[in-house]
Amino acid sequence: MKTVFLDLDGLTIEDLAAAAREGATLRLGPAAERRIADGRALVEQWVAEERRIYGVTTGFGALSDVAISKKDTRRLQENILMSHAAGVGAPLDAEIVRAAMTLRVKDFARGHSGIRLATAQHLLDLLNCGIAPVVPEKGSVGASGDLAPLAHMALVLLGKGEAFHEGRRISGAEALAVCGLTPLQLESAEGLALVNGTQVMTAIGGLAVYDAVRLSRLTDIAASMSLEVLMGSRMEFNPRIHQVRPHAGQIAAAANMERITRNSDIISSHKDCSRIQDAYTLRCSPQVHGATKDAIAYCRRVIETEMNSSTGNPLIFADSSEFMLGGNFHGQPVALAMDFMGMAVAELANISERRIERLVNPNLSGLPAFLVSDGGLNSGFMIAQYTAAALVSENKVLSHPASVDSIPTSANKEDHVSMGTIAARKCREIVANTANVVAIELLCAAQGLDLFTNLKPGEGTRAAYQVIRRSISHLDADRFLAADITAVRELMRSGEILRAVEETVGDLS
Repeated sequence: MKTVFLDLDGLTIEDLAAAAREGATLRLGPAAERRIADGRALVEQWVAEERRIYGVTTGFGALSDVAISKKDTRRLQENILMSHAAGVGAPLDAEIVRAAMTLRVKDFARGHSGIRLATAQHLLDLLNCGIAPVVPEKGSVGASGDLAPLAHMALVLLGKGEAFHEGRRISGAEALAVCGLTPLQLESAEGLALVNGTQVMTAIGGLAVYDAVRLSRLTDIAASMSLEVLMGSRMEFNPRIHQVRPHAGQIAAAANMERITRNSDIISSHKDCSRIQDAYTLRCSPQVHGATKDAIAYCRRVIETEMNSSTGNPLIFADSSEFMLGGNFHGQPVALAMDFMGMAVAELANISERRIERLVNPNLSGLPAFLVSDGGLNSGFMIAQYTAAALVSENKVLSHPASVDSIPTSANKEDHVSMGTIAARKCREIVANTANVVAIELLCAAQGLDLFTNLKPGEGTRAAYQVIRRSISHLDADRFLAADITAVRELMRSGEILRAVEETVGDLS
């Protein structure tokens, strides 16, 4: 099992996915414990000196002018968790919560939070024990960070709230007992340190980026299969075309599709036909797919920067023995990136659905209507295209940016907020919808390839087709189609299709 070390820098999207989905073991890096201890020592010194420090010896938000006595410091820390755990809605998926917990400890490992090492280790122990606190999905406006969801997450440290463990929903107290832990009593500064940060939006965004990177490659595979079935040309993948418009994503998409369709007997069979050029959904696929690849690459840079940042307030700087009040908890970078990526990934669904229409429409494809024999008696893939169209239209609604909105909170003290968590949640939904559209295209394209019994498809196309056909048989007559779509999604999720193609043609970009 993989071990992921949480230290000053270096955490990647792949590390986050391993922690969230694969049960990777999490450890504090070698220097992290010293940084955490140094920051904590300063906080304890300042509390002993009765210095006035936001969130440590004062109230929060609009109540920051209220001084808190030394004797009430512990109560203040628990109160912040209890009062801020005001989220609503369905619980976030356990993988998102695990990712958020990972990022919360990663932030602590940088040494700027003032939290105790024991508290950071407690959270890490819960993670390694397989505990995922129950965190309602709604309630964060994305500035002062993800206050409500992070408060729900932290309550379990106190033996309060609820958690999931091995599929069961249990109390926070039971979750601690399962791990052999006792409830924490928070000390000064720790309540604020636990809830102030962008870890939930970044967790959702990080997993969405991870999925989008893989999805963009699978979309190249699906488009290549469709191009062969629709008797398209490989000329549009010629590198000379893309060298004179050198967007990195466009060049990568064209190179992917050129390799996937290489040595295609199907394409060679009609090289002298009368068609002048292909429809845009085929001919412009490198340009459309490539622009999305570039957008995903940008969003990856933003998210990985955020993953390796300190997003609390106040920030403790042990090297200079000072604290600073700032706004690193504001989720604007993540909000803009997630809105951007949502729109970019939605375009993969848009163009994929139009290729599906070309595949099932006999007036455009020259193939049997809806790719099935005995049309009329059988509806074939007719309604699969409806489903793709519905998902595309839903994506259009979800693509409205959340980041253009703001609403004042905390008695107008927090008068501009990012809505970054909403943007991330929407983006994740768009990625899931798009994956289903691409699954339908793969299913339809495989059905179309069945008709070319005497001609071999391209090397990569054939590898993808063979994986699909090992799990899903040719559609001779109408059957329960949702099961087939789900089966293709599982082949996509497991990496089986992508792995087969890359083993044949090399790694795709």
